[in-house]
Amino acid sequence: TCRVHWQIVDPAGKTVASADSTAQQIAADVSATFTAVAKLASPALWSPETANLYSAMATVESGGNVRDAERVMFGVRSIAWDADNGFFLNGKSVKLKGTCNHQDHAGVGAALPDRLQAYRMNVLKGMGSNAVRTSHNMPTPEWVVACDRLGVMIMCETRLMSSNAEGMAQLETMIKRYRNSPSIIIWSMGNEEFTMLPQPPGVRVLDSMIARSHELDPTRLCTAAVNQSFETHFPEQLDVMGFNYSLKVIDAWHAAHPKVPCVGSETASTLSTRGIYETDKLRNWVSAYDVNHTRWSELAEEWWKFYATREWLAGGFAWTGFDYRGEPTPYGWPSINSEFGIVDMCGFPKDNYFYYKAWWGNEPVLHLFPHWNWEEREGEIISVWVHSNLDEVELFLNGKTQGSQKVQPFTHLEWKVKYEPGVIEARGSKNGQVVLTEKRETTDKPESIKLSADRTTIDADGQDIAIVRIEILDKDGRHVPTADNQISFKVTGEGALIGVGNGDPNCQESDKEPKRSLFNGLAQLILQASRMPGTITLEAYTEPWPGPHLTTAKLEITTSKAQLRPAL
Repeated sequence: TCRVHWQIVDPAGKTVASADSTAQQIAADVSATFTAVAKLASPALWSPETANLYSAMATVESGGNVRDAERVMFGVRSIAWDADNGFFLNGKSVKLKGTCNHQDHAGVGAALPDRLQAYRMNVLKGMGSNAVRTSHNMPTPEWVVACDRLGVMIMCETRLMSSNAEGMAQLETMIKRYRNSPSIIIWSMGNEEFTMLPQPPGVRVLDSMIARSHELDPTRLCTAAVNQSFETHFPEQLDVMGFNYSLKVIDAWHAAHPKVPCVGSETASTLSTRGIYETDKLRNWVSAYDVNHTRWSELAEEWWKFYATREWLAGGFAWTGFDYRGEPTPYGWPSINSEFGIVDMCGFPKDNYFYYKAWWGNEPVLHLFPHWNWEEREGEIISVWVHSNLDEVELFLNGKTQGSQKVQPFTHLEWKVKYEPGVIEARGSKNGQVVLTEKRETTDKPESIKLSADRTTIDADGQDIAIVRIEILDKDGRHVPTADNQISFKVTGEGALIGVGNGDPNCQESDKEPKRSLFNGLAQLILQASRMPGTITLEAYTEPWPGPHLTTAKLEITTSKAQLRPAL
């Protein structure tokens, strides 16, 4: 005879409810279901702004002893999809400002340390993003946990649209594993199923998948990422229509299906290389201005203006948040990763990051680009762009005004400036007052190395990491945005180097050796703690050959005794 006891613990660690099942007798090798009801009074709701998480602690008791126990994290929130007004969270209209992402990172590949999941989500949150799509497979649990804790909503996608035994097993595993996660707001049945979209068997497969999804989880709706055959019955089976690109058909489809909620399951596919401002097909580089996209897609400004101005569209998911290995686009070898990302493989922002931050975020933004190191190009015309959500921006070159422009919603500002070394400066105004300024200066040659970490104290648990940014400064301490020096590293103490990267989509250097060239002024190194508390010392230096010699930099990371997981 056994019973199950539940305790509900609130975000502050206080027990706020409990419940007990009735006792049952269970024979060996037989399963049984135990249920009970517990009520929460005035629960703290989960949202992107306040990611409140509760824990349900279940213990199996028999003969007066605890035989098994498990802790399940959950959140309290409501979701609704509306054909006229988009998506609602806790009764409030919320525009989904999302990105699609594969799961890999510079230096470590797809086997991400848990802390790196949180780092990546915080990078995306920094531009105002509130959602991700797990493209195109069930996500790792650590990614979902990071989203639960950070308040990032998820479109959770299964690997393959299939109703055979294997396909349904994958779908069921995904839903059972994650249906208690508050971050997940919708299930996706698949992506761009070209052969199934126009065929009657595809409709039957989708019907089976959706029916099983609703059976396992009646609280969430189902979608799929559709990019063709919009006139067939396939899209009509979906609870929520998911559009991949296809801006020219969305309005007409909505008019023909006015009762179906709609979301941009995949958008953008804008192409850019961080720190590059002229497309160079010989070097496999794409300009970082928002001017390049694939034949099937659209620019950042094009897709977001479209979605932002249609209340009935719930929002969308840009392809992609991060650059990722494989599918090198728009170039083949020697490119090793895509150039779709809003940030590069390391998480260093490209300039479009600040377009999204201006129109997705809640704070004033003024971002000026490009850099102002154009040696031997005096007198040539340089396109100067600004991403801003202020009222007006005035541009200056060496103290001389280049004119002022009004900011129009969901667009950028642009000046054509004849290059001369010195300083370009943007001054952004709100209600007639200058509230933000930003400069780009012509720097001197590289002089020293600078190291900075996302955290200087980490857990000595054999897993925790510190993510180190490497950059080069000139003699005046200014960041050199064009630096490409190769830096060597020495790590001593209670940790190890587990990966390096620089965001270069064509870099053939090893991700594991203790050295890396910078790409347009930046590189990244990941340190992982041992299980012994102490200090990790990182030294960054240049080899005597080929030069030039740069001033060495050191960084210390403290590793503290790890806190044990709470007892059940």
